[in-house]
Amino acid sequence: MTPDRASARLLLASASVSMAAAVVLGAFGAHALRDRLAPDVLAVYQTGVLYHLVHGLAALVAGVLGSARAGGRARTAGWLFLAGIVLFSGSLYVLAVTGVRGLGAVTPLGGVTWIVGWLLLATWGRGNAGTKEPRN
Repeated sequence: MTPDRASARLLLASASVSMAAAVVLGAFGAHALRDRLAPDVLAVYQTGVLYHLVHGLAALVAGVLGSARAGGRARTAGWLFLAGIVLFSGSLYVLAVTGVRGLGAVTPLGGVTWIVGWLLLATWGRGNAGTKEPRN
């Protein structure tokens, strides 16, 4: 197995675990936190879950695209999506559960990470539009 293919497989596995975690965290929020958090704080938690799910799926798609020959940009985008989940959603989860407001400064970094990932994926897609063989 080539290093590129191994990297794509690791990305797919990591994205899948991230998606499972999003489902668990969403269920935890809906059942265990519903009566323990103020509605506005629960909304912060739910925002973390929503963006976690969206970008977990994006990482899965990037992993599939990255398994193609010369899918380096797609794989990098996938890793950026996962990093953004940790920074953005993770900071919202901790903020909602602990009330530690200082982590709010980390949240925008996750958003920037996602934006860079989406733009990188767009450049990969643009570079491969209309070609039979994907280019990096």
